[in-house]
Amino acid sequence: MLWIRDYVSRRKTMDKILEIENLRVSYHTYAGEVQSVRGVSFDVEEGEAVAIVGESGCGKSVTAKSIMRLIKTPPGEIKDGSQILYKGKDVLKMDKKELSEYRGGEVAIIFQDALASLNPTMTVGKQIVENLMMHRKMTKAEAYKEAVNLLKMVGIPNAEGRVKQYPHEFSGGMRQRAMIAIAFACQPNLLIADEPTTALDVTIQAQIMDLIKDLQRKMNTAVILITHDLGVVANIAKRIVVMYSGKIVERGSREDIFYHPKHPYTRALLKAVPRLDLSNKQELASIEGTPPDLISPPKGCPFCTRCSYCMEICCEEAPEVTDFGNGHQAACWLHHPMAPKENQPFGVEESL
Repeated sequence: MLWIRDYVSRRKTMDKILEIENLRVSYHTYAGEVQSVRGVSFDVEEGEAVAIVGESGCGKSVTAKSIMRLIKTPPGEIKDGSQILYKGKDVLKMDKKELSEYRGGEVAIIFQDALASLNPTMTVGKQIVENLMMHRKMTKAEAYKEAVNLLKMVGIPNAEGRVKQYPHEFSGGMRQRAMIAIAFACQPNLLIADEPTTALDVTIQAQIMDLIKDLQRKMNTAVILITHDLGVVANIAKRIVVMYSGKIVERGSREDIFYHPKHPYTRALLKAVPRLDLSNKQELASIEGTPPDLISPPKGCPFCTRCSYCMEICCEEAPEVTDFGNGHQAACWLHHPMAPKENQPFGVEESL
């Protein structure tokens, strides 16, 4: 845990809106305790966009729910020693009133399934109005007018008519835009976007990401973008955190992760992104194997059984974290001074 403390201390001087240290979350099931998040630490600066990427089941969404304190107990449990600080205040110790002001007013979240997140029995406009009246203390008339303006802001045509419609009358892209309008209604300092482009076609995905990026810049809102698709984060994230099996395996700037990846898993994710320059009928890259069982997590590197460069120590001991400077870190034994140089992935040799 020493590297976690070192990482946190190095960023003390920056204006941080959110600090997470040693976050551990488990779910108690009939089969045993599933350790979904295992010692995650990172922070977000004011107005900054940070992406958390990884395969489904790696702990991204559980981390997002923990930040919002939406982990249901039971079966979920945020372990003792976990710390989530928003502007220096411990979110895990907030009372009911503080939590109500924190959610929606200070921090907002966009879930991946807009249809399931929106109330099907209320018009979209009424859902925005309720939010505005609760957090911004507007009158009903003021809130209704602002709701129309918000729908216009997120690019929904005929906002005056759409504000009176129900979620099922919106297309998938429109519903996601409505969710963004609700999220930005109270001008939050931090927005968590959990797979905001899931089930949308590529064109609509680009529009939604451009919208989030544009609103982030205009309002200076910090954004945590959660996705399994590295291609989605390329144009919005300043820093990227790569998660696997409940742990952070690599972190760094967008340039570091895309052009100088240091962990085999990060490389595998990048190779899996579809490319326009592939030859006709060339197979898309995939990551062989399956993630480990988090009821009994491996004692070594969690990626060892799927890694082409696995060494004996990888399966026996958790890897040390190597710091490459400027916040770029990776937890991989390949960067140890005593690791063999042959058969290593491109780029690792230069870092040793």
